[in-house]
Amino acid sequence: MAGRLTLLATTHRVAPGLLTRSAWLALDSADLVCAQDGNAHVDALAEVGISVNTVEVLSATERARWLMQQASDHHVVWLVGDDGDAAITDALAPMISRATENDVAPELEVIQGSVDLPGARLLDVVAVMDRLRSPGGCPWDAEQTHQSLAPYLLEETYETLHALDVGDQGDLKEELGDLLLQVVFHARLAEENGDKPWSIDDVAAGVVAKLVSRHPHVFGQASAESAQEVEANWHDIKVAEKGRKTPVDGVPLGLPALALAAKLVDRSRHAGTDVEIEELELPANLDEELLGAILLGLVASARSHNLDPESALRRASRALAAQLRGYAATAG
Repeated sequence: MAGRLTLLATTHRVAPGLLTRSAWLALDSADLVCAQDGNAHVDALAEVGISVNTVEVLSATERARWLMQQASDHHVVWLVGDDGDAAITDALAPMISRATENDVAPELEVIQGSVDLPGARLLDVVAVMDRLRSPGGCPWDAEQTHQSLAPYLLEETYETLHALDVGDQGDLKEELGDLLLQVVFHARLAEENGDKPWSIDDVAAGVVAKLVSRHPHVFGQASAESAQEVEANWHDIKVAEKGRKTPVDGVPLGLPALALAAKLVDRSRHAGTDVEIEELELPANLDEELLGAILLGLVASARSHNLDPESALRRASRALAAQLRGYAATAG
């Protein structure tokens, strides 16, 4: 009577020994549990009394043939390697097909013993970056510093924004990956800081703490009925956390002039200052398309007068920042 061959697949992103119920049932009922030498689950299974027969390096065909022989009249569980053992399954397919024709094929089943949790592939990014940066890795990666990577961070940010503007989801996915790489790279460099090292885990922990503290309507007892209320609460909590004393504190003055101006105007209004910012009369039907045309017209007019609109707006924004600081000093 033919036996049974169970291919037990797991993910290396979950700790060895953390398996599904169906996996444990298969392991408990097996006559023989085997794996390639070096499989991460061997020691974990040994701790609970399950002995694993480790197989020395064999070709995929030899390994498949050996498994077929062992499963001819026994229940055999093969612990699939991290790479999925595609070569073994390819070699097994014709062997099982021939055995089926002769009514001697073992029952074949595939069990997923553990699965990736959402976000598990981030571990791969960290591992690959560690490999690139470690001795024997990539010479170019080994030479980089926070300062040398700064232009790439800016470039990837603009490329991500372009993908958003174009609306191409494929490009957006790729550019977000490039942006993520910059975050992981900088975090890996920080691990090597001899004075105050920190890692990607510290970055993630900071994000979690920030999201929890600034969403008291979700994780605490506060309430918020609208997105506008959520935004206002976020700003107030942020001001308290950062200990900011003026509406300008925390605004990166190196922002592009238009983004800087928008940020300062928003800060001024949220703080309820009496700093006057003259508004132009605009059409009642104003939308983003019309606003873009008006701004483009202003740029064109500025260039006709040999003026630099970026420099002019930056100068006006810095003047506004000075007024906001003065307001805060007077109000304080």
